[in-house]
Order: sequence, then C-alpha cells, then structure tokens
Amino acid sequence: MSAWHQGGAHAVMLAHGITADLAEQGLFPDLADRLAAAGFSVLRFSFRGHGRSEGKPCDMTIAGERLDLHTAVESVGRPVPVVASSFGAVSTTLSLGELPIRSLVLWQPVLDLRRTFLEPELPRGRKLHGDRTSLRQQGFLDIEGRFELGTRLFEEFAELDPRAAFLASDGPALVVHGDAERRGSPGRERNSADPRPLSVPRPQVANR
Repeated sequence: MSAWHQGGAHAVMLAHGITADLAEQGLFPDLADRLAAAGFSVLRFSFRGHGRSEGKPCDMTIAGERLDLHTAVESVGRPVPVVASSFGAVSTTLSLGELPIRSLVLWQPVLDLRRTFLEPELPRGRKLHGDRTSLRQQGFLDIEGRFELGTRLFEEFAELDPRAAFLASDGPALVVHGDAERRGSPGRERNSADPRPLSVPRPQVANR
C-alpha cells in the first residue's frame, strides 16, 4: 500500500514505525502535505504486515521490511532522501550500504534493538516487551492489541545492529530525538548522532 503526494521534481520517501502504517498515526500525511507545498513529491508506503499491505503482523520481519524498502526506493527511480520514524530506522539504516539513499532523517529512531526489545530499559519498554510468555506459548508477542511481534523478529533483534550500520555510513544525516522517550533508549540513540555530519536533538518529544 502506497501513496504519492505530488509537489515537484525532487522526491522524498517516508518510512513508518512498528504498529503503524503509511499514516504513521496521522503524522506522515501532514508532513507529506507540507513537503509537497514546499516543492517536493513524497512517497508514503506501508511495510508488509502493516495497515492494508499484505501479510500478517506476526510474520513481519526486518528482512521483509528491507525488501519492501528496496522496492519503494526503486520505484522512485533515483537517489532519494528518506525520513524514517521510530522502527522505520531499523530497515533504513541496515540498508544504507546497498540502496541509493541520498540523505537521511531519523525521527525518534530505534537503533539499539537489544535495549529496546530484548532487555528494555525504560518503563514503557518493559511493559510492552518485558513479559514474553505469549511469545513462547503462541509464537508472537501482542502489543496492546495493536500489533503482534513474531518469533523470527525477536531472533533478528539479537542478530542485527542498526546503530553500527548507521555509524558506519557517511552520508548526510539528521537525527531528531527527544528527552521524553518512553520506550527506547534516548540517550544512546542521541549519542549515535555525535560522529555524524549533522544532528539536532529536540527536547520534550515523546515517542509513542
């Protein structure tokens, strides 16, 4: 499922987070309209297992999201800036070495999978991911009735390191993260931006 906002010759692509879809809980349509008004054409899309795209949430994997991202970037037909929100940063940063991503904006990104999902540090993360009884018994972890995180996804959490992939890249990047984060590890995620060309931490921006 995808949507184009026509605004000009230069394109921007938006990658949403987990439990969301191409609307990113209402944030992306507004952002896309503003970018279109500024002269950019904008592509929004839903990863597999999200929104109206094919697949079940519990079968969603990072590997699958990387394939979806590849298809979306290819559809633009030229190097494209990407705005990746929350979990959208995972597939995006892991794909930086293989896709023509011209520049990158990470908006409240999830980069440390272990400290966000496997060993959650903050109260919100512990509430959502700390009790994995249903993962063992049913093969998925239910997130407040909004999404199901499957077994293979948790295996990927232990195998993959988006933060290292981001730090190994050298393209222009902007990281926007706040100090009211409830789910991930904001200090570590903000520190990931230190060696990068440009970073602007923004206070009082809470992750969902």
